[in-house]
This record gives sequence, structure tokens and C-alpha cells, in this order.
Amino acid sequence: MTGLSITPGAMVTSRRVISAAQVGLARILLLTENGYTLVRSYRELLMFRRLATAAILSIAFAASGLAADSKPHRIAIQVDQNDPQVMNLALNNATNVIEHYGARNEEVEVEIVTYGPGLHMLRADTSPVQDRLKRLKELAPPGKVQFSVCNTTKQGMEKAEGKAISILADATVIPSGVVRLMELQEQGWSYVRP
Repeated sequence: MTGLSITPGAMVTSRRVISAAQVGLARILLLTENGYTLVRSYRELLMFRRLATAAILSIAFAASGLAADSKPHRIAIQVDQNDPQVMNLALNNATNVIEHYGARNEEVEVEIVTYGPGLHMLRADTSPVQDRLKRLKELAPPGKVQFSVCNTTKQGMEKAEGKAISILADATVIPSGVVRLMELQEQGWSYVRP
């Protein structure tokens, strides 16, 4: 539209400018319904463009603000039994949660907290689910799955067995499993005990 002079009472389109005097009222209504915009002056055209731009930007900012406000879904799963069925159920729960929210492009964090006899789940020498733990880590985005080992339980097992206990490389030793679960719940994490 460079070099185009627009007179008051003109209709502006991407194809042509039509003077209001050239069309009747019924024709003006038909043209506006078909995407033409009636502009009485160049100043109104500029104002219309500014309002349209502001409306589009407002919608864009509102949409990005809603996305930024979404909080990650966080779940703490307790394992306190040396039972492969319970361990597999905990891993099934974690997998289902990760797949569900992953399909919706929503962030999810999972922490499996082991203590008592459940610590066997994360022991390098006795874990019956080592392969499933690796697959779960690969399924989730980096840093979104944590395996936690209760140090109180670990020290008790080491004392009872008379030797150091090695844990899996992906596991993290925490001071207390029960305290960790309490802290996660106080921070708003959901809690599951399979």
C-alpha cells in the first residue's frame, strides 16, 4: 500500500480501494462481511491496525503466560518391602505417570524413595528390577526421575551384614527415607504407596 493515497470515506482492501460514494449501504455491508474494512480516513486505518496488533499481542502473551504458569506434576513413590511384585508395581505407577503427562506435553517429576526392606530395590547386589530401573530412567526426560536410598536403612544393613553395601549408580543416598517422603509432601508432591 505504499504510495497509495486514501481519501476519507474510502474502503481499503488488500486488492483495491473503493470510495464510499461508489457503493450503497447494502453493498458496504456485503463487502465488510467478505473481509473488506470500511475506513473513513487514513487515521482510522492506522488506529484499526494498532488495535488489531494490540489484540493479537494480548492473546499471544496470555497464551504464553498460561503455559508458563503450569506447574510440573510431581509424585513420590514409597517402596518399603523386599517384594519384586511391589517393586514392579511402583515402576508401573511411575511409567504410567510419565507416559500420561508426556503425551500431554506436561512436565512430570518422579522420585522413588526406598527404605527398610525396600532398599533391596536399589542395591547393586540384590535388586530384582535393575533392567526396569534403567528403562524408566531412559523413558523420562533427564533429571526428572530420582531413585532415593535411605541412609539409615543402608547403615543398618551394613552393620547387620558386616560389609559395605553398594547401591545402583543411578541411586542417591538420602539421610532418611521417611523424612524425605514427609518433605516432598510438604512441598506439594503427590504420594503413592503401591
